[in-house]
Amino acid sequence: MLVTVSLAWAVLQTGRFLLSPLLPTIIEELQITEATAGIALALFQGVYAVTQYPGGEYSDRWTRATLIVPGLGILVLGFLTFGLAGGLAGFVAAAIITGLGKGLFAIPSRALLSDLFVERRGRALGIYAAGTDLGGLVSSGLAILAVTYATWRTPFLPVAVVLAGLTVLYALWSRDGYVVGSPELHVSGTLRRLFASAEQRRTLLAFGLFYFMVGGFINFFPTYLIEAKGFDQQLASATFAIVFAVGITIKPVAGGLSDRFRRESIAVVGMLVAAGSLAVLSAVAARPLIYVSVVALAAGYKTEFPLADAIIMDNAPDADRGADLGAARALFLGANAMGPAYVGIVATYASYVAAFAGLAVCLVVAAGLLYWDARKE
Repeated sequence: MLVTVSLAWAVLQTGRFLLSPLLPTIIEELQITEATAGIALALFQGVYAVTQYPGGEYSDRWTRATLIVPGLGILVLGFLTFGLAGGLAGFVAAAIITGLGKGLFAIPSRALLSDLFVERRGRALGIYAAGTDLGGLVSSGLAILAVTYATWRTPFLPVAVVLAGLTVLYALWSRDGYVVGSPELHVSGTLRRLFASAEQRRTLLAFGLFYFMVGGFINFFPTYLIEAKGFDQQLASATFAIVFAVGITIKPVAGGLSDRFRRESIAVVGMLVAAGSLAVLSAVAARPLIYVSVVALAAGYKTEFPLADAIIMDNAPDADRGADLGAARALFLGANAMGPAYVGIVATYASYVAAFAGLAVCLVVAAGLLYWDARKE
């Protein structure tokens, strides 16, 4: 199950991250502004965010497979729509469908791993989360090939085919049954658990700010390199791949360390490293310094993903693990959905440097909130 859901996550993230390096081409072909593109990506993230909580709670009360298999099927449909539908309307429809499928898959698959790996929860989630970076790395290469030899729509089709194959494998190998029960959601009880203490509220706010930064950074980083640093599209895509190459290594390591040491302390260090690197990146023009800054930035912010999930699930009752993680990630990804719109609007009416400086400030504030709790231990 670890291999199957991690590979499925990697493949769907390949399709999702194709949007970032291909965004300049998409903007040009669809004849839209950065602001319009940012709002379309925000819709994708918004649908993904609001689906997190029901997907998590239903997987607690029904079965994990009851949500995972339909989620994967909807993702296949979404990537086919990216590859085949035309115009801005088709692009927006594909984004919404893909966001829905990803939301149905994301929490049940994480909860499944949390069920199976209790003592090594951080490491298992780190391996799973590294699928994001494997997908991002593959997407960078596919984007270069698409821009050079095909169209921006072409690489979404093989992503859909591979994901369809993994869906069949999961359905064949899973021991879960398929049960559809009551559609009622226990929202009030879940929110009471999440906001039960000041420490938990600060944790939610800190990771909300972090996810806001991620949403703005990851969607516009290649475009930022082109517009602010003078990179061409191929070099920007290759530099974008550095972020994911670092993440493949750092996420399992960070998850494993968090099984041995306090997760919040590790998270503070990662956020401060990322904030400092982002500030340096905004200030330097020499290519070697840019590359060093990108490596340090990736090492810092990629640390956070398995830690955020593990912290939420550590505090959740066993019977409500999916619901609590789903609700928390809905909040995180609601903030994440605003990130692309923020960067697109600020870049359109001010500059990319101003937009990315604001993202660095978010990381510093988030680190301060987590440090407030970590120092009391």
